[in-house]
Amino acid sequence: MQQQQQNQQQQMPMNQQQAVMPQPPNVVTSKDHLYISDMLSWNLLAMKKCHFFAQQCTDPEVKGAIEKAGQMHKQHYERILQHFQTQQNQMNQALQ
Repeated sequence: MQQQQQNQQQQMPMNQQQAVMPQPPNVVTSKDHLYISDMLSWNLLAMKKCHFFAQQCTDPEVKGAIEKAGQMHKQHYERILQHFQTQQNQMNQALQ
């Protein structure tokens, strides 16, 4: 099966292969929006879980490691949110 796929790919003319996009388009599709929302949710949930479990720890070393992981997820959440807000502002300016 894998050999068949490789043969088919090798037989495809060069002009039918997808070109590499040098820069992503300045558009956030509905699918992109859903994925960004999922990423925000995953990081928020991980941050909350880290906070909860850090509060349950008695070992300061483990507590510190969990708090550090929670801070990492918080930073990821904020970075994704900032990127999303920047894109939204650019889209609003383009429409005006």
